[in-house]
Amino acid sequence: MEAVKQVAAAVRWNFLGFFRNPRVIITFLFSFILCFFLSDRAMTVADYYESPMQALEPFIWTFGDAAAILLCSLLLILLFLDLPKLSPFTPYMLLRMKKSRWLLAQFFYIILVTSLYMLYVILVTSLLCMQKTYPGNIWSKTAALLAYSQMGKELSIPSTVKVMESTTPFSCSMQIMTLLVCYSLTLSFLMLYFQMKLGKKAAIGAGLFYSLFGFLLNPEILAKILRKEEYEMFLVRRITGWISPLNHATYGMHDFGYDVLPSIGQSCIIFLIILAFLSGLSFHTLKQYNFSSFTGE
Repeated sequence: MEAVKQVAAAVRWNFLGFFRNPRVIITFLFSFILCFFLSDRAMTVADYYESPMQALEPFIWTFGDAAAILLCSLLLILLFLDLPKLSPFTPYMLLRMKKSRWLLAQFFYIILVTSLYMLYVILVTSLLCMQKTYPGNIWSKTAALLAYSQMGKELSIPSTVKVMESTTPFSCSMQIMTLLVCYSLTLSFLMLYFQMKLGKKAAIGAGLFYSLFGFLLNPEILAKILRKEEYEMFLVRRITGWISPLNHATYGMHDFGYDVLPSIGQSCIIFLIILAFLSGLSFHTLKQYNFSSFTGE
């Protein structure tokens, strides 16, 4: 119980002044602007078919696309620039608890902030389109029309007959939310490790490289780089679907019974393995981490 209280106290300390932090305010403001522009795709679909949508469908259609996930997760680099949380009070906490417990508090802080950020994204996306939505947990006529047309494929909207038959809007949105959180956590934990190992600039560089790696392994981007036609990209799509973290976070890049791609559960397991690996590296780095000077900046 003492360990739990100490970790909880360190997490609460990390959240002091969180909602008054200018960097946090700017991040959530940029996120609102991003959702505003990205949700235009859902509104275009609703206007085109002149029919309402289920309340979670704007989120599903917006963040079923790799580019939207990448842009949304990049804002986390700004949000976690101060990891690990250091202040003049940190030496006192380290005298009262083990370093491992202090680092565990940083992990819980990252998980809570990331989850809060993603809940904010799904709330904003739904509110922006609320004039054309209804709350029932059933796929809309618009989704059905997208499933049987080429428009959904052209807009990278994960509305297919297979998806509609196997899940509900609420379940589908929770799966997309889970993938988004897992991808964002791996990005945040990677930044934490490099921040402790090499400093802030290295952490930012690692976060940008992680995002760029996923972007370059997007099958559509690779098709343009390699000058391949769509029918020639089947094997490339299969390989990148397994090795790219961004593709693991993209709902449409999963196996729905007709492709050799990872399932939602397999992607979650891969993300958990990456998180466990980064956590182990962070705990090892903590032993050599220099806590000798604290400026409070």
